[in-house]
Amino acid sequence: MAAPFSPRRKAGAADRRWLVLLSPLLLVPLLARPAGALVEGLYCGTRDCYEVLGVSRAAGKAEIARAYRQLARRYHPDRYRPEPGDQGPGGTPQSAEEAFLLVATAYETLKDEETRKDYDYMLDHPEEYYSHYYHYYSRRLAPKVDVRVVILVSVCAISVFQFFSWWNSYNKAISYLATVPKYRIQATEIAIQQGLLKKAKEKGRNKKSKEEIRDKEENIIKNIIKSKIDIKGGYQKPQIRDLLLFQIILAPFHLCSYIVWYCRWIYNFNIKGKEYGEEERLYLIRKSMKMSKSQFDSLEDHQKETFLKRELWIKENYEVYKQEQEEELKKKLANDPRWKRYRRWMKNEGPGRLTFVDD
Repeated sequence: MAAPFSPRRKAGAADRRWLVLLSPLLLVPLLARPAGALVEGLYCGTRDCYEVLGVSRAAGKAEIARAYRQLARRYHPDRYRPEPGDQGPGGTPQSAEEAFLLVATAYETLKDEETRKDYDYMLDHPEEYYSHYYHYYSRRLAPKVDVRVVILVSVCAISVFQFFSWWNSYNKAISYLATVPKYRIQATEIAIQQGLLKKAKEKGRNKKSKEEIRDKEENIIKNIIKSKIDIKGGYQKPQIRDLLLFQIILAPFHLCSYIVWYCRWIYNFNIKGKEYGEEERLYLIRKSMKMSKSQFDSLEDHQKETFLKRELWIKENYEVYKQEQEEELKKKLANDPRWKRYRRWMKNEGPGRLTFVDD
């Protein structure tokens, strides 16, 4: 037969029941926040912005602005003259600087419609403590400039930098080609045929110094090279349509063009089984070689003709060609004296090996 419960055991069970009931109540002071609508650090702090300006919640923008101008003139630190019994805005004694700052804060809060809505919502729903903090600081820390304007200015700046950088590279390429005998002789012959060099050596009143004549002849040769030669690749003449700004503007057009081109490719070559044309074959070869369009365009015409003769758009043919190129490269490196010296150095010394010379 079980022994009856003692009074001490009954008291212990009752205490445990009270602890279970009181546990949520003990956590409330830790999780709760002040339910007052006016919170220090938000808007006008513990002061009502409407009372600071002396207007009602139904006041319009004109009334708020008029009240602000009157209080700003009254409490401006440079013009304020305290009088006996004078109090700050809202009936609280304050210094001129504090009063003026409070009036300005109240006006900044109530003049903007969105901020005023958030403030009125805080007055009506004081229990949403964290929400008020979020709305206040999200508006306060938000960038004043439109993000779209920042992006547009950045894209324009990058495009300008691109344009001048490409022009610099293009001019460097022309200056280099002007020093190559092959192109310089051809340009000089064309200039002589057109009589451009005679104009550079004018006599009489328009006679120029040797340096001026040399500079003018150099510019004439460079201009002929620019007009006659077709530079491809990274040093080609910059085009406006290649800039980032225009690429972004034309992106929808390029996307639609690619979709149309891809659908035609699938229909013509995958479904109908047509043979590839020269353009399509070169495209497949370029993709197999993993070259960009500018890199592939910079190749000589005879190289492209070789690719087409060997039918490199076919994967099996390209793999054979690739292996041949690798073998040819190995042979060149094997016969290269610099490569031999490097291999000899790697074999005898190599990186990371310590050698001591005994004198």
